[in-house]
Amino acid sequence: MWGLVPLFWPLLEPAGALEILAHRMVWSLGVVGVALLVMRRWAWLGELLRQPRKLGLVTVAAAVITVNWGVYIWSVNSGHVVEASLGYFINPLVTIAMGVLLLKERLRPTQWAAVGVGLCAVVVLTVGYGRPPWISLTLAFSFATYGLVKKKVNLGGIESLAAETAVQFVPALGYLLWLGARGDATFATHGAGHAALLAATGVVTAVPLVCFGAAAIRVPLSTLGLLQYLAPVFQFLLGILYFHEAMPAERWAGFALVWLALSLLTFDALRMARRGALALRAHGGVADGALGDGAVAGAGGIAGPRVAADGVAPADAKP
Repeated sequence: MWGLVPLFWPLLEPAGALEILAHRMVWSLGVVGVALLVMRRWAWLGELLRQPRKLGLVTVAAAVITVNWGVYIWSVNSGHVVEASLGYFINPLVTIAMGVLLLKERLRPTQWAAVGVGLCAVVVLTVGYGRPPWISLTLAFSFATYGLVKKKVNLGGIESLAAETAVQFVPALGYLLWLGARGDATFATHGAGHAALLAATGVVTAVPLVCFGAAAIRVPLSTLGLLQYLAPVFQFLLGILYFHEAMPAERWAGFALVWLALSLLTFDALRMARRGALALRAHGGVADGALGDGAVAGAGGIAGPRVAADGVAPADAKP
């Protein structure tokens, strides 16, 4: 579903990216609010309200994901689907770089090689586009920052989405009311079908999150992490085959370097997971495969098991 979402945003035109973004914030809160009401999961809210530091981090997360969502919607509706997909391809590399710079993580040689190849890819793509691939970089850095903040907040997927959209709700609703007062809102002026599609942004945001949460407790994390690459793959293919975006030789070269970097990360993560599983098995510490599932969460190659879970992209941050 995340891989096919570029097909949805153009259906919301003539609404602009900011109006679509505001509707996504408002309706997402409604959807997750109903879900929490049905599941009777409200205990976390009182605890969160008693922790100002966590509330501050939730606000930062809400601000960062607002940038991510807004840039993604604009890029898809402006004919930059391929460049947007690149942002999610290079996100694991940015996450690793943040681990080194902010968390003082130590990288293995293969991971350093992957980061180096990724930097070369950005240079090649800058030449190919005639400018830095700012859409890709903005999406990658905002997504990686969001993952870092969410690691500190430590809330469940639905709970964190509810908290973040609650922060977004008042500004988003205020913007929609302002648009309506100016006569520029499309929600009530382009028919019931258009209004229903705008309201469906909440469902489009929440349903994949619920499926992700259900899969996370049933599918090994190593598999789940590798499946995360399918979303940008689908987006890339849609950009070329459906939206017919141009892919000159320089862009193919840049993407090839990004894919090489991701292959290095995946190989390194799987190799380390296998080595750790064999070592523990030799000592009778765990059953077969137990370590492998956790150590390669996302196959993003994050340095060391302490931050392995960062490799699995935050579910509610997806485009």
